[in-house]
Amino acid sequence: MVLSHQDMITLFRNSAPYINAHRGKTFVLMLSGEAIESPTLPTIIHDIALLNTLGVRVVIVHGARPQIDERIALRNIKGRFADDIRITDKTTLECVKDAAGSVRSQVEALLTMGLANSPMHGAQIRVASGNLVVAKPMGVRGGIDYENTGSVRRIDAQGINDHLNDGSIVLLSPIGYSPTGEVFNLSHEEVATQAAYALGADKLIAFSEYKGIMERVSTDSGIELVLHRNIELARFEMLQDQGNLVNEPSVIHALHDSVDKGTPRAHCVSYDIDGALIKELFTRDGTGSLVMENHYEQLRPADINDVVGILSLIKPLEESGALVKRSRERLENEIDQFTVIERDGMIIACAALYAYPDEGLGEIACVATHGDYRGANRGERVLEALLSQAVQQGLHSLFVLTTLTAHWFLEQGFVEGSISDLPTQKQELYNFTRKSKVFTLAV
Repeated sequence: MVLSHQDMITLFRNSAPYINAHRGKTFVLMLSGEAIESPTLPTIIHDIALLNTLGVRVVIVHGARPQIDERIALRNIKGRFADDIRITDKTTLECVKDAAGSVRSQVEALLTMGLANSPMHGAQIRVASGNLVVAKPMGVRGGIDYENTGSVRRIDAQGINDHLNDGSIVLLSPIGYSPTGEVFNLSHEEVATQAAYALGADKLIAFSEYKGIMERVSTDSGIELVLHRNIELARFEMLQDQGNLVNEPSVIHALHDSVDKGTPRAHCVSYDIDGALIKELFTRDGTGSLVMENHYEQLRPADINDVVGILSLIKPLEESGALVKRSRERLENEIDQFTVIERDGMIIACAALYAYPDEGLGEIACVATHGDYRGANRGERVLEALLSQAVQQGLHSLFVLTTLTAHWFLEQGFVEGSISDLPTQKQELYNFTRKSKVFTLAV
C-alpha cells in the first residue's frame, strides 16, 4: 500500500509521542539464528539503526543455532543434544566460534552500510562488541558432561553502558568467556534475558517466526491460533502450564524470564513482517504481542462479584457529575461490558465497552480510576484492553461522551466530534441538559 503525502505526514505526527517516550530508554533485541537467515534481515537491521538514531539505547543479542548446524554438517560431525541443549565438545566449539563470528560480522556489516540509496545513508552508526559476557560451564548434569556448553555467570553492565553512553549499538553473541580463558557456547535467549536484567532494560523485544504470542483455542471448526496483543504474566504462565501457548520455546522462555525478573515490558514481533518492529513501537495498534508484569494487579473482564467494587469506585465520580449515575441493577445487567483492574482484591480501575455492531461503533463509558492509584497509566491500560476488544468485534470507530475529562481523552488520541457521530439509538437518548461533549477514535 502506497501512502499519500498527507497520510505520511499524519503517520509521522502520530509517532511523536512514542519517539519522546522511547528516547533514552534501553531496549534489548533478541534475534535468533533463524531471524538472521530471514530475507527481511536487512530491513530489520535498518529499523534497529533507526531506533539508535531516535535516541534509543540498543543492545542486540543474536543466536546462531542453524548456522552452527550447517557447519557441523559440513564437517561431517554428529551433533549431540541432551534436553534440547547442545553438547559442545572441542570440535563443535570450533563450529560455534566460526558461526557466531560470521553472524556478528554480517550484522556489523549491515549496521555499517551507508550507501546514498539506502535507509542508513549518513547514519554512521558505531557497533561495539567484545568480552562483555562472562560464562561458566554447565558441567555434568544427569551423568552428561556438557563440556564447553555454558551458562551466563555475569553481564558486564558497566562496559555495555559505557558503549551505550557513547551512542554505540552493543552487539552480543551467544558466546561467553571465563576468567580461566575458556570459551563457552551459550543460549542466546539466556544472554538476552540476563542482559536485560543486568542493564535494567525498559524492554526486551524478541523476533519470532510467529506474529506474536499465540493461544491454541478449540472451536467448532477445529483448533485455531489466536494472537494476544497484550497479555499479563499470570495469564501467560497459565497458558504455558496448559500447553496452549504457541511460539518458539526460546522466545517463550525469554519473554517469561525477562518480565519475571523485572523487565517492565517484553514484546514479540515477527521477523517475516516488514516493519514489524517500527509498527510495534511507534503506533497505537502495534503488530505483535506485549507481555507485562501484573504482580499485585490483574487486568481482566469483570464478573458479577465485581459489582460492589465497581459501585464503590464510581460513586465519587457520580457525585461530582463526571459520570452518569448507574443503579446496581443496571450494573449487574451490564457487567459483561466491563473490564477492571484488581489489586489485592480491590477494584482500582474500570471501564466499559458498549457495542453498536450494526453501525460498527462502540461506546467507551464509565472510565474510572481510584484516587489513590492515579498517575500510573492504569486508565490507559484499561483503554488499550477495550481497543483490543473493539478490534476483535469488528468495530471501526469508538466514541465517548464526557463533561469533565475531555483533555484525558484528547491525550489518548480521541478527536472532538458531534452528536451526528453517535449511533442513531444514542442520538435519540442524548441528554441536552447534561451537554456532554462527543469525542471519537478510529479503531
